[in-house]
Amino acid sequence: MGTARDYAPAQISSNPRFLGRRRPVKWDALIVGAGHNGLTCAAYLARAGKKVLVLESRNRIGGACTMEEPWPGVHMSPCAYLAGLLHPLVIEELDLPSLGYLWTPATNGLFVPFEDGSSVQLYEDDALCEAEIARLSPRDVSGWRAMNDLIRRTRDALRPPDERDVWIGEPPTREEIENRLHHDPEAIDLLFRWSMAEFVEHYLSDERLHIALLGQGVIGTNASPFDPGTASIRFHHASGRLGGIPGCWGYVHGGMGRVSFFLADAARRAGAVIQTDTPVAQILPGEGVVLETGAKIEAPVVVSNADPRVTLALLGNAADSAWRAKVESVPIEGCTLKLNVWLRELPEFRARPGQRQPHHFGQLNTPLTKHEWMQGYAAARQGRLPEHLWTEIYFQSVHDPGVAPVGTHTMSVFSQYVPYKFSSGSWDNHREAARKLAFAALARFCSNIPDAVVDSEALGPPDIENKVGLTGGHIFQGECLPPYMWSNRLRSRTPMPGVYLCGACTHPGGSVIAINGRNAAMNVLADEPI
Repeated sequence: MGTARDYAPAQISSNPRFLGRRRPVKWDALIVGAGHNGLTCAAYLARAGKKVLVLESRNRIGGACTMEEPWPGVHMSPCAYLAGLLHPLVIEELDLPSLGYLWTPATNGLFVPFEDGSSVQLYEDDALCEAEIARLSPRDVSGWRAMNDLIRRTRDALRPPDERDVWIGEPPTREEIENRLHHDPEAIDLLFRWSMAEFVEHYLSDERLHIALLGQGVIGTNASPFDPGTASIRFHHASGRLGGIPGCWGYVHGGMGRVSFFLADAARRAGAVIQTDTPVAQILPGEGVVLETGAKIEAPVVVSNADPRVTLALLGNAADSAWRAKVESVPIEGCTLKLNVWLRELPEFRARPGQRQPHHFGQLNTPLTKHEWMQGYAAARQGRLPEHLWTEIYFQSVHDPGVAPVGTHTMSVFSQYVPYKFSSGSWDNHREAARKLAFAALARFCSNIPDAVVDSEALGPPDIENKVGLTGGHIFQGECLPPYMWSNRLRSRTPMPGVYLCGACTHPGGSVIAINGRNAAMNVLADEPI
Protein backbone atom coordinates (compact mmCIF):
# COMPACT_ATOMS: atom_id res chain seq x y z
CA MET A 1 0.00 0.00 0.00
CA GLY A 2 1.34 3.43 -0.92
CA THR A 3 1.48 6.10 1.71
CA ALA A 4 -0.75 9.15 1.51
CA ARG A 5 2.29 11.13 0.40
CA ASP A 6 2.19 9.45 -3.01
CA TYR A 7 -1.49 8.55 -3.05
CA ALA A 8 -3.08 8.96 -6.46
CA PRO A 9 -6.61 8.02 -7.46
CA ALA A 10 -5.26 5.23 -9.66
CA GLN A 11 -4.02 3.46 -6.55
CA ILE A 12 -7.61 2.98 -5.42
CA SER A 13 -9.29 0.05 -7.16
CA SER A 14 -11.43 1.09 -10.11
CA ASN A 15 -11.77 -2.41 -11.54
CA PRO A 16 -15.06 -4.00 -10.44
CA ARG A 17 -13.81 -7.50 -11.21
CA PHE A 18 -14.77 -8.79 -7.77
CA LEU A 19 -18.36 -7.58 -8.21
CA GLY A 20 -19.01 -10.13 -10.92
CA ARG A 21 -17.61 -13.21 -9.24
CA ARG A 22 -19.78 -16.33 -9.13
CA ARG A 23 -19.33 -16.34 -5.39
CA PRO A 24 -19.65 -12.68 -4.50
CA VAL A 25 -17.98 -11.34 -1.39
CA LYS A 26 -20.29 -11.25 1.61
CA TRP A 27 -19.97 -7.66 2.77
CA ASP A 28 -21.00 -6.63 6.24
CA ALA A 29 -21.29 -2.94 5.35
CA LEU A 30 -21.30 -0.76 2.27
CA ILE A 31 -20.26 2.89 2.45
CA VAL A 32 -21.78 5.11 -0.25
CA GLY A 33 -19.27 7.87 -0.95
CA ALA A 34 -15.55 8.14 -0.16
CA GLY A 35 -15.59 11.53 1.50
CA HIS A 36 -13.54 11.95 4.67
CA ASN A 37 -16.41 10.88 6.93
CA GLY A 38 -17.19 7.80 4.84
CA LEU A 39 -13.54 6.78 4.92
CA THR A 40 -13.46 7.32 8.70
CA CYS A 41 -16.54 5.17 9.15
CA ALA A 42 -15.02 2.46 6.94
CA ALA A 43 -11.80 2.47 8.97
CA TYR A 44 -13.60 1.99 12.28
CA LEU A 45 -15.89 -0.72 10.96
CA ALA A 46 -13.01 -2.59 9.35
CA ARG A 47 -10.94 -2.32 12.54
CA ALA A 48 -13.84 -3.99 14.36
CA GLY A 49 -13.72 -6.95 11.99
CA LYS A 50 -16.46 -5.93 9.57
CA LYS A 51 -15.98 -6.63 5.87
CA VAL A 52 -16.39 -3.16 4.36
CA LEU A 53 -16.70 -1.92 0.79
CA VAL A 54 -16.59 1.81 0.01
CA LEU A 55 -18.27 2.80 -3.26
CA GLU A 56 -17.27 6.13 -4.80
CA SER A 57 -18.88 7.44 -7.99
CA ARG A 58 -15.92 9.61 -8.98
CA ASN A 59 -12.42 8.47 -9.90
CA ARG A 60 -11.07 10.42 -6.93
CA ILE A 61 -11.62 9.93 -3.22
CA GLY A 62 -12.15 12.64 -0.64
CA GLY A 63 -15.26 14.46 -1.85
CA ALA A 64 -14.80 18.15 -1.02
CA CYS A 65 -11.57 17.33 0.85
CA THR A 66 -9.29 15.93 -1.84
CA MET A 67 -6.20 16.95 -3.81
CA GLU A 68 -5.99 18.12 -7.39
CA GLU A 69 -3.32 19.60 -9.67
CA PRO A 70 -5.18 22.42 -11.45
CA TRP A 71 -1.92 23.69 -13.00
CA PRO A 72 1.43 21.90 -13.45
CA GLY A 73 3.17 21.55 -10.11
CA VAL A 74 0.37 23.26 -8.18
CA HIS A 75 -1.38 21.04 -5.63
CA MET A 76 -4.59 22.24 -4.03
CA SER A 77 -7.72 20.93 -2.39
CA PRO A 78 -10.56 22.36 -4.47
CA CYS A 79 -12.90 23.09 -1.56
CA ALA A 80 -11.46 22.31 1.90
CA TYR A 81 -8.45 24.43 2.82
CA LEU A 82 -7.60 24.38 6.54
CA ALA A 83 -7.75 21.94 9.46
CA GLY A 84 -9.12 22.96 12.82
CA LEU A 85 -12.05 20.76 13.77
CA LEU A 86 -10.51 17.42 12.77
CA HIS A 87 -11.16 15.44 15.92
CA PRO A 88 -8.10 14.50 18.01
CA LEU A 89 -9.74 11.18 18.96
CA VAL A 90 -9.88 10.11 15.30
CA ILE A 91 -6.28 11.22 14.73
CA GLU A 92 -5.17 9.20 17.75
CA GLU A 93 -7.26 6.06 17.33
CA LEU A 94 -6.54 5.69 13.61
CA ASP A 95 -2.89 6.65 14.22
CA LEU A 96 -2.83 9.11 11.33
CA PRO A 97 0.69 10.39 12.17
CA SER A 98 2.06 6.92 11.37
CA LEU A 99 0.59 7.37 7.87
CA GLY A 100 2.30 10.73 7.36
CA TYR A 101 -0.14 13.22 8.87
CA LEU A 102 1.72 16.41 9.82
CA TRP A 103 0.40 19.91 10.30
CA THR A 104 1.58 23.43 11.08
CA PRO A 105 -0.45 25.64 13.46
CA ALA A 106 -1.75 28.90 11.98
CA THR A 107 -0.74 30.84 15.10
CA ASN A 108 -0.78 34.22 13.39
CA GLY A 109 -4.54 34.27 13.55
CA LEU A 110 -6.75 36.61 11.53
CA PHE A 111 -5.48 39.70 9.67
CA VAL A 112 -7.98 42.34 8.56
CA PRO A 113 -7.09 45.57 6.72
CA PHE A 114 -9.48 48.54 6.68
CA GLU A 115 -10.19 51.17 4.08
CA ASP A 116 -8.92 53.97 6.32
CA GLY A 117 -5.44 52.44 6.06
CA SER A 118 -5.45 50.83 9.50
CA SER A 119 -5.41 47.08 10.13
CA VAL A 120 -5.46 44.50 12.89
CA GLN A 121 -3.84 41.11 13.33
CA LEU A 122 -5.76 38.99 15.83
CA TYR A 123 -3.02 36.58 16.87
CA GLU A 124 -3.76 33.34 18.68
CA ASP A 125 -1.33 34.49 21.38
CA ASP A 126 -3.34 36.56 23.88
CA ALA A 127 -0.59 39.09 24.63
CA LEU A 128 0.18 39.77 20.97
CA CYS A 129 -3.50 39.97 20.12
CA GLU A 130 -4.35 42.36 22.94
CA ALA A 131 -1.46 44.60 21.91
CA GLU A 132 -3.03 44.83 18.44
CA ILE A 133 -6.46 45.60 19.93
CA ALA A 134 -4.93 48.26 22.20
CA ARG A 135 -3.23 49.92 19.23
CA LEU A 136 -6.48 49.99 17.23
CA SER A 137 -9.03 50.63 19.99
CA PRO A 138 -7.70 50.77 23.57
CA ARG A 139 -11.17 50.93 25.10
CA ASP A 140 -12.01 47.51 23.63
CA VAL A 141 -9.29 45.42 25.28
CA SER A 142 -11.50 44.44 28.24
CA GLY A 143 -14.42 43.63 25.95
CA TRP A 144 -12.16 41.52 23.75
CA ARG A 145 -11.07 39.56 26.81
CA ALA A 146 -14.67 39.06 27.92
CA MET A 147 -15.75 37.90 24.44
CA ASN A 148 -12.97 35.36 24.19
CA ASP A 149 -13.52 34.22 27.77
CA LEU A 150 -17.10 33.37 26.80
CA ILE A 151 -15.90 31.22 23.90
CA ARG A 152 -13.33 29.52 26.14
CA ARG A 153 -15.70 28.67 28.97
CA THR A 154 -18.36 27.47 26.52
CA ARG A 155 -15.81 25.27 24.76
CA ASP A 156 -14.49 23.93 28.07
CA ALA A 157 -18.00 23.10 29.24
CA LEU A 158 -19.16 21.38 26.07
CA ARG A 159 -15.95 20.14 24.51
CA PRO A 160 -13.47 19.18 27.23
CA PRO A 161 -10.48 17.17 25.92
CA ASP A 162 -11.88 13.83 27.09
CA GLU A 163 -14.82 11.45 26.69
CA ARG A 164 -17.24 14.13 27.94
CA ASP A 165 -16.91 16.02 24.64
CA VAL A 166 -20.50 16.38 23.39
CA TRP A 167 -19.35 15.87 19.80
CA ILE A 168 -18.69 12.21 20.62
CA GLY A 169 -21.73 9.96 20.36
CA GLU A 170 -25.37 10.99 20.31
CA PRO A 171 -26.16 14.72 20.15
CA PRO A 172 -27.32 16.48 23.32
CA THR A 173 -30.67 18.21 23.68
CA ARG A 174 -30.86 21.93 24.39
CA GLU A 175 -31.79 21.13 27.99
CA GLU A 176 -28.69 18.95 28.36
CA ILE A 177 -26.54 21.69 26.85
CA GLU A 178 -27.93 24.35 29.17
CA ASN A 179 -27.37 22.08 32.17
CA ARG A 180 -23.78 21.48 31.07
CA LEU A 181 -23.34 25.27 30.81
CA HIS A 182 -24.80 25.74 34.31
CA HIS A 183 -27.39 27.98 32.64
CA ASP A 184 -24.78 30.62 31.75
CA PRO A 185 -26.99 33.24 29.99
CA GLU A 186 -24.24 34.57 27.73
CA ALA A 187 -23.24 31.08 26.62
CA ILE A 188 -26.87 30.24 25.86
CA ASP A 189 -27.19 33.45 23.85
CA LEU A 190 -24.00 32.57 21.97
CA LEU A 191 -25.25 29.10 21.03
CA PHE A 192 -28.91 29.75 20.36
CA ARG A 193 -29.94 33.40 20.07
CA TRP A 194 -27.38 36.05 19.16
CA SER A 195 -26.68 37.15 15.63
CA MET A 196 -22.99 37.64 14.91
CA ALA A 197 -23.60 41.39 14.87
CA GLU A 198 -25.23 41.28 18.31
CA PHE A 199 -22.37 39.18 19.62
CA VAL A 200 -19.61 41.57 18.58
CA GLU A 201 -21.61 44.69 19.46
CA HIS A 202 -22.28 43.30 22.94
CA TYR A 203 -18.56 43.28 23.74
CA LEU A 204 -16.84 45.73 21.39
CA SER A 205 -17.39 49.39 20.51
CA ASP A 206 -15.06 50.05 17.55
CA GLU A 207 -16.83 49.68 14.21
CA ARG A 208 -13.68 48.33 12.59
CA LEU A 209 -13.54 45.44 15.05
CA HIS A 210 -17.21 44.73 14.36
CA ILE A 211 -16.71 44.42 10.62
CA ALA A 212 -13.45 42.52 11.09
CA LEU A 213 -15.37 39.72 12.79
CA LEU A 214 -18.80 39.61 11.11
CA GLY A 215 -17.70 37.05 8.52
CA GLN A 216 -16.78 34.57 11.23
CA GLY A 217 -20.49 34.10 11.93
CA VAL A 218 -21.59 33.14 8.43
CA ILE A 219 -18.88 30.84 7.05
CA GLY A 220 -20.66 28.50 4.64
CA THR A 221 -24.00 29.72 5.97
CA ASN A 222 -26.79 31.12 3.84
CA ALA A 223 -27.69 33.76 6.41
CA SER A 224 -26.79 37.36 7.15
CA PRO A 225 -24.55 38.20 10.13
CA PHE A 226 -27.60 40.13 11.36
CA ASP A 227 -29.74 36.98 11.47
CA PRO A 228 -30.43 35.27 14.82
CA GLY A 229 -28.20 32.31 15.59
CA THR A 230 -25.24 33.24 13.42
CA ALA A 231 -23.01 33.76 16.47
CA SER A 232 -23.20 29.99 16.95
CA ILE A 233 -21.29 29.57 13.67
CA ARG A 234 -18.44 31.52 15.24
CA PHE A 235 -18.45 29.22 18.25
CA HIS A 236 -18.61 26.09 16.09
CA HIS A 237 -15.45 27.10 14.25
CA ALA A 238 -13.66 28.10 17.47
CA SER A 239 -14.52 24.94 19.39
CA GLY A 240 -11.79 22.60 18.14
CA ARG A 241 -8.69 21.35 19.92
CA LEU A 242 -6.38 20.45 17.05
CA GLY A 243 -3.10 19.22 18.46
CA GLY A 244 -4.50 19.81 21.94
CA ILE A 245 -4.50 23.59 21.33
CA PRO A 246 -7.93 25.12 22.05
CA GLY A 247 -9.43 26.87 19.02
CA CYS A 248 -6.37 26.25 16.88
CA TRP A 249 -6.41 25.85 13.09
CA GLY A 250 -3.56 24.71 10.91
CA TYR A 251 -2.16 23.65 7.57
CA VAL A 252 -1.84 19.96 6.71
CA HIS A 253 1.49 19.22 5.01
CA GLY A 254 0.95 18.40 1.36
CA GLY A 255 -2.49 20.03 1.31
CA MET A 256 -5.77 19.68 3.13
CA GLY A 257 -6.99 16.91 0.85
CA ARG A 258 -4.29 14.66 2.27
CA VAL A 259 -6.52 14.17 5.29
CA SER A 260 -8.83 12.02 3.18
CA PHE A 261 -5.86 10.09 1.81
CA PHE A 262 -4.61 9.35 5.33
CA LEU A 263 -8.08 8.16 6.31
CA ALA A 264 -8.22 5.99 3.18
CA ASP A 265 -4.89 4.45 4.13
CA ALA A 266 -6.21 3.79 7.64
CA ALA A 267 -9.32 2.11 6.21
CA ARG A 268 -7.32 -0.03 3.79
CA ARG A 269 -4.81 -0.91 6.50
CA ALA A 270 -7.75 -2.25 8.50
CA GLY A 271 -8.98 -4.30 5.54
CA ALA A 272 -11.62 -2.11 3.89
CA VAL A 273 -11.89 -2.07 0.10
CA ILE A 274 -12.31 1.27 -1.68
CA GLN A 275 -13.87 1.16 -5.14
CA THR A 276 -13.87 4.29 -7.34
CA ASP A 277 -15.75 4.89 -10.60
CA THR A 278 -18.68 2.95 -9.16
CA PRO A 279 -21.85 5.08 -8.94
CA VAL A 280 -24.69 3.77 -6.79
CA ALA A 281 -28.18 4.04 -8.33
CA GLN A 282 -30.30 2.75 -5.45
CA ILE A 283 -30.12 1.90 -1.76
CA LEU A 284 -32.15 -1.15 -0.76
CA PRO A 285 -32.72 -1.04 3.02
CA GLY A 286 -31.59 -4.25 4.67
CA GLU A 287 -30.36 -5.65 1.35
CA GLY A 288 -27.56 -3.50 -0.07
CA VAL A 289 -27.31 -1.32 -3.16
CA VAL A 290 -27.86 -1.41 -6.90
CA LEU A 291 -25.13 0.15 -9.03
CA GLU A 292 -25.77 2.26 -12.11
CA THR A 293 -24.56 -0.73 -14.11
CA GLY A 294 -27.51 -2.72 -12.74
CA ALA A 295 -25.35 -4.95 -10.55
CA LYS A 296 -26.58 -5.58 -7.01
CA ILE A 297 -24.19 -5.70 -4.07
CA GLU A 298 -25.65 -7.26 -0.96
CA ALA A 299 -24.98 -6.20 2.62
CA PRO A 300 -27.20 -5.82 5.70
CA VAL A 301 -25.81 -2.33 6.38
CA VAL A 302 -25.51 0.68 4.07
CA VAL A 303 -23.90 3.85 5.42
CA SER A 304 -24.39 6.90 3.24
CA ASN A 305 -21.70 9.57 3.15
CA ALA A 306 -23.71 11.30 0.43
CA ASP A 307 -25.65 14.37 1.45
CA PRO A 308 -29.18 13.71 2.76
CA ARG A 309 -30.95 14.86 -0.43
CA VAL A 310 -28.86 12.48 -2.53
CA THR A 311 -29.47 9.71 0.01
CA LEU A 312 -33.19 10.41 -0.17
CA ALA A 313 -33.11 10.09 -3.95
CA LEU A 314 -31.19 6.81 -3.71
CA LEU A 315 -33.79 5.43 -1.30
CA GLY A 316 -36.72 6.50 -3.45
CA ASN A 317 -40.01 5.04 -2.24
CA ALA A 318 -38.17 3.08 0.46
CA ALA A 319 -37.63 6.30 2.45
CA ASP A 320 -39.71 6.70 5.61
CA SER A 321 -42.19 9.57 5.08
CA ALA A 322 -41.45 11.40 8.35
CA TRP A 323 -37.70 11.10 7.72
CA ARG A 324 -38.21 12.39 4.19
CA ALA A 325 -40.01 15.45 5.56
CA LYS A 326 -37.19 16.14 8.02
CA VAL A 327 -34.54 15.87 5.31
CA GLU A 328 -36.49 18.19 3.03
CA SER A 329 -36.92 20.74 5.86
CA VAL A 330 -33.16 21.40 6.13
CA PRO A 331 -32.01 24.30 3.89
CA ILE A 332 -29.26 23.11 1.58
CA GLU A 333 -28.69 25.92 -0.92
CA GLY A 334 -25.09 27.13 -0.89
CA CYS A 335 -23.97 30.77 -1.13
CA THR A 336 -20.18 30.52 -1.37
CA LEU A 337 -17.73 31.23 -4.15
CA LYS A 338 -14.46 29.33 -3.90
CA LEU A 339 -11.38 30.50 -5.82
CA ASN A 340 -8.24 28.42 -6.18
CA VAL A 341 -5.46 30.76 -7.24
CA TRP A 342 -1.88 30.42 -8.43
CA LEU A 343 0.22 33.50 -7.65
CA ARG A 344 3.60 34.74 -8.89
CA GLU A 345 3.95 36.62 -5.60
CA LEU A 346 1.99 37.11 -2.38
CA PRO A 347 -0.50 39.98 -2.13
CA GLU A 348 1.00 43.30 -1.03
CA PHE A 349 -1.32 44.85 1.52
CA ARG A 350 -1.15 48.65 1.59
CA ALA A 351 -1.69 48.66 5.35
CA ARG A 352 1.29 46.32 5.93
CA PRO A 353 3.39 46.02 2.77
CA GLY A 354 5.98 43.34 2.10
CA GLN A 355 6.31 39.69 1.15
CA ARG A 356 6.15 36.81 3.65
CA GLN A 357 4.91 39.09 6.40
CA PRO A 358 3.31 37.73 9.60
CA HIS A 359 -0.16 38.18 8.16
CA HIS A 360 0.63 35.88 5.23
CA PHE A 361 1.10 33.04 7.71
CA GLY A 362 -2.37 33.37 9.18
CA GLN A 363 -5.75 33.81 7.57
CA LEU A 364 -6.98 37.08 6.06
CA ASN A 365 -10.37 38.67 5.65
CA THR A 366 -11.29 41.52 3.36
CA PRO A 367 -14.09 43.15 5.34
CA LEU A 368 -17.41 44.68 4.37
CA THR A 369 -19.20 47.53 6.05
CA LYS A 370 -22.43 46.59 7.77
CA HIS A 371 -24.40 48.18 4.93
CA GLU A 372 -22.38 46.17 2.37
CA TRP A 373 -23.09 42.96 4.31
CA MET A 374 -26.83 43.65 4.23
CA GLN A 375 -26.77 44.71 0.60
CA GLY A 376 -24.69 41.72 -0.50
CA TYR A 377 -26.87 39.16 1.23
CA ALA A 378 -30.04 40.72 -0.19
CA ALA A 379 -28.58 40.75 -3.72
CA ALA A 380 -27.64 37.06 -3.61
CA ARG A 381 -31.08 36.13 -2.28
CA GLN A 382 -32.56 37.99 -5.24
CA GLY A 383 -30.40 36.05 -7.70
CA ARG A 384 -27.84 38.78 -8.36
CA LEU A 385 -24.14 39.24 -7.68
CA PRO A 386 -23.52 41.87 -4.98
CA GLU A 387 -21.43 44.99 -5.48
CA HIS A 388 -18.84 43.72 -2.98
CA LEU A 389 -17.81 40.29 -1.69
CA TRP A 390 -16.42 39.31 1.69
CA THR A 391 -13.43 36.99 1.35
CA GLU A 392 -11.42 34.74 3.64
CA ILE A 393 -7.96 33.91 2.31
CA TYR A 394 -5.24 31.34 3.04
CA PHE A 395 -1.75 30.73 1.67
CA GLN A 396 -0.81 27.05 2.01
CA SER A 397 2.48 27.60 0.18
CA VAL A 398 4.05 29.86 2.84
CA HIS A 399 3.83 26.94 5.28
CA ASP A 400 4.48 24.20 2.75
CA PRO A 401 6.49 25.36 -0.31
CA GLY A 402 6.18 21.95 -1.98
CA VAL A 403 2.59 22.60 -3.07
CA ALA A 404 3.64 25.09 -5.77
CA PRO A 405 6.59 25.61 -8.18
CA VAL A 406 9.54 27.43 -6.64
CA GLY A 407 8.94 31.13 -6.23
CA THR A 408 5.17 30.92 -6.67
CA HIS A 409 2.30 30.57 -4.22
CA THR A 410 -1.15 29.10 -3.78
CA MET A 411 -4.07 31.16 -2.50
CA SER A 412 -7.44 29.77 -1.40
CA VAL A 413 -10.25 32.32 -1.45
CA PHE A 414 -13.52 31.54 0.31
CA SER A 415 -16.13 34.19 -0.48
CA GLN A 416 -19.75 35.15 0.17
CA TYR A 417 -22.47 35.83 -0.92
CA VAL A 418 -23.28 34.51 -4.38
CA PRO A 419 -26.58 33.05 -5.61
CA TYR A 420 -27.08 29.39 -6.37
CA LYS A 421 -29.38 30.43 -9.22
CA PHE A 422 -29.36 33.75 -11.02
CA SER A 423 -32.57 35.63 -11.73
CA SER A 424 -31.26 35.98 -15.26
CA GLY A 425 -28.71 33.73 -16.94
CA SER A 426 -26.67 30.87 -15.54
CA TRP A 427 -23.34 30.47 -13.76
CA ASP A 428 -21.72 30.07 -17.16
CA ASN A 429 -22.87 33.63 -17.89
CA HIS A 430 -21.80 35.08 -14.52
CA ARG A 431 -18.73 33.08 -13.42
CA GLU A 432 -16.19 35.53 -14.82
CA ALA A 433 -17.95 38.46 -13.18
CA ALA A 434 -17.93 36.59 -9.87
CA ARG A 435 -14.22 35.88 -10.24
CA LYS A 436 -13.51 39.57 -10.88
CA LEU A 437 -15.59 40.55 -7.84
CA ALA A 438 -13.49 38.29 -5.60
CA PHE A 439 -10.25 39.81 -6.91
CA ALA A 440 -11.75 43.28 -6.57
CA ALA A 441 -12.35 42.55 -2.88
CA LEU A 442 -8.60 42.01 -2.52
CA ALA A 443 -7.67 44.90 -4.77
CA ARG A 444 -9.43 47.28 -2.36
CA PHE A 445 -6.58 46.57 0.06
CA CYS A 446 -3.71 45.27 -2.12
CA SER A 447 -1.47 46.98 -4.63
CA ASN A 448 -0.57 43.96 -6.78
CA ILE A 449 -3.90 42.19 -7.33
CA PRO A 450 -4.87 41.01 -9.90
CA ASP A 451 -1.39 41.49 -11.47
CA ALA A 452 0.12 38.82 -9.20
CA VAL A 453 -2.34 36.16 -10.44
CA VAL A 454 -0.93 33.53 -12.78
CA ASP A 455 -4.19 31.58 -13.06
CA SER A 456 -7.35 30.90 -11.11
CA GLU A 457 -10.33 28.59 -10.87
CA ALA A 458 -13.72 29.94 -9.71
CA LEU A 459 -16.32 27.57 -8.27
CA GLY A 460 -19.85 28.78 -7.58
CA PRO A 461 -22.41 26.64 -5.71
CA PRO A 462 -23.51 24.69 -8.83
CA ASP A 463 -19.86 24.04 -9.71
CA ILE A 464 -19.26 22.64 -6.22
CA GLU A 465 -22.44 20.59 -6.59
CA ASN A 466 -21.31 19.12 -9.91
CA LYS A 467 -17.68 18.69 -8.93
CA VAL A 468 -18.08 16.90 -5.58
CA GLY A 469 -21.76 15.94 -5.50
CA LEU A 470 -22.97 18.28 -2.74
CA THR A 471 -26.60 19.20 -3.35
CA GLY A 472 -27.00 22.95 -3.71
CA GLY A 473 -23.24 23.35 -3.43
CA HIS A 474 -23.71 23.55 0.34
CA ILE A 475 -20.34 22.67 1.86
CA PHE A 476 -21.87 21.44 5.16
CA GLN A 477 -24.58 19.18 3.64
CA GLY A 478 -27.21 21.55 5.05
CA GLU A 479 -27.37 24.57 7.33
CA CYS A 480 -25.53 24.58 10.65
CA LEU A 481 -27.65 27.28 12.32
CA PRO A 482 -29.15 26.43 15.76
CA PRO A 483 -32.49 25.08 14.46
CA TYR A 484 -30.53 22.40 12.58
CA MET A 485 -27.87 21.52 15.14
CA TRP A 486 -27.42 19.34 18.23
CA SER A 487 -30.44 17.05 18.75
CA ASN A 488 -32.21 18.78 15.83
CA ARG A 489 -29.57 17.57 13.37
CA LEU A 490 -30.11 14.42 11.33
CA ARG A 491 -29.09 11.28 13.19
CA SER A 492 -26.71 8.66 11.84
CA ARG A 493 -29.41 6.09 12.54
CA THR A 494 -32.36 6.31 10.15
CA PRO A 495 -35.81 4.67 10.31
CA MET A 496 -34.90 2.48 7.32
CA PRO A 497 -33.53 -0.92 8.40
CA GLY A 498 -29.76 -1.12 8.08
CA VAL A 499 -29.44 2.41 6.64
CA TYR A 500 -27.19 4.98 8.32
CA LEU A 501 -25.82 8.45 7.56
CA CYS A 502 -22.24 9.50 8.32
CA GLY A 503 -21.71 12.83 6.56
CA ALA A 504 -21.66 16.47 7.66
CA CYS A 505 -25.47 16.42 7.75
CA THR A 506 -25.16 14.48 11.04
CA HIS A 507 -24.00 15.61 14.49
CA PRO A 508 -21.82 17.56 15.14
CA GLY A 509 -22.16 19.32 11.76
CA GLY A 510 -19.97 20.56 8.97
CA SER A 511 -16.25 21.06 8.30
CA VAL A 512 -13.52 18.41 8.11
CA ILE A 513 -14.28 16.80 11.48
CA ALA A 514 -14.33 13.00 10.91
CA ILE A 515 -16.06 12.34 14.25
CA ASN A 516 -19.31 12.14 12.25
CA GLY A 517 -17.94 9.02 10.59
CA ARG A 518 -16.79 7.58 13.91
CA ASN A 519 -20.17 8.25 15.52
CA ALA A 520 -21.92 6.42 12.68
CA ALA A 521 -19.56 3.45 12.94
CA MET A 522 -20.14 3.17 16.69
CA ASN A 523 -23.89 3.07 16.10
CA VAL A 524 -23.52 0.40 13.42
CA LEU A 525 -21.38 -1.70 15.75
CA ALA A 526 -23.87 -1.27 18.60
CA ASP A 527 -26.77 -2.29 16.37
CA GLU A 528 -25.03 -4.97 14.31
CA PRO A 529 -22.58 -6.79 16.60
CA ILE A 530 -20.30 -9.39 15.04
